[in-house]
Amino acid sequence: MNMLAIETSCDETSASVVANGSEVMSIVISSQVKIHAEFFGVVPELASRAHIENINPVICRALNDAGIDFVDFSQKIDAVAFTAGPGLAGALLVGAVAAKSLACVYKKPLIPVNHLEGHLYSSLIENKSVKPPFLGVIISGGHTELVTVKNFGKYRVLGRTRDDAAGEAFDKAAKMLGLSYPGGPAIDKMAEDGNSQTIRFTRPYLKGSWDFSFSGIKTALLNYLKANPVKNKRHLSDICASFRQAVAETLCFKSFEAAERFGLKQIVLGGGVSANSLIRKLFLEAGRKNKIKVFIPSLIYSTDNAAMIGCAAYFKQKKCGLKYSDIQLKPNPSLSFENW
Repeated sequence: MNMLAIETSCDETSASVVANGSEVMSIVISSQVKIHAEFFGVVPELASRAHIENINPVICRALNDAGIDFVDFSQKIDAVAFTAGPGLAGALLVGAVAAKSLACVYKKPLIPVNHLEGHLYSSLIENKSVKPPFLGVIISGGHTELVTVKNFGKYRVLGRTRDDAAGEAFDKAAKMLGLSYPGGPAIDKMAEDGNSQTIRFTRPYLKGSWDFSFSGIKTALLNYLKANPVKNKRHLSDICASFRQAVAETLCFKSFEAAERFGLKQIVLGGGVSANSLIRKLFLEAGRKNKIKVFIPSLIYSTDNAAMIGCAAYFKQKKCGLKYSDIQLKPNPSLSFENW
């Protein structure tokens, strides 16, 4: 099955042709980082306008890279998938209109996908051995969630952030420190030359709950900087290393605690923050120590991308058997995890 997938939930316009859920025939990602960098965050209106400009060229290039044009679209594409939420309303609308238009013109099944499901399935693109049950750890700019995946399409959300997501905390911390946007990669790079034991930032484990809270770490950094302004580059590196250590340890500790509690032997990471070098290192080390397999997507599949949407859509279509008529039956998925 060849799936054309479209992702426009935030500030990346992406299209991908995915065969059988794991063979990526093409993937195109158009980033808007330069547009939003001066505002140190995503501006929804600007994001929507950029998606409108990019959506057609991105889809055309993805099809072309896969050796498909609009003449043989009907013969070579079996279904169209798109991100239906959660995300920015205007950005999601652009991708939805494009996907629905193609599905209607060529009479193909239209498969709406929850964006977070995409992140859950991103590791499956490169690791066909991953099979439920497993613990999904979604860490991105807007989401931090622990999800048990009992089967394809059968989920239980254990916990989520009560305030700032991990990625949001990194972005806000970077702004306080005068670093560039996006903040996660900037802090990660600066932290490599620092001493993570210099400052003991709080670890918000929230014992008795599977939820996360990163606003406290952000406030702790703000209070530290008020009392201890950045002196030099070495001091800045130490601050970044200490902050990164606190966030990474919190994510790792709660994830493995949950895996042990629910008897899960596989942990699957997804989301842009899973690209953080220390988070990857701590999870892999803890996995070896606790005899739990850890799967982390490559950097290109960690960020928002259409291939992960195509992967999730494949398993959804395989289980639900969606047909062309289903376009009218279910135009949008729930904005929280739904069981198929």
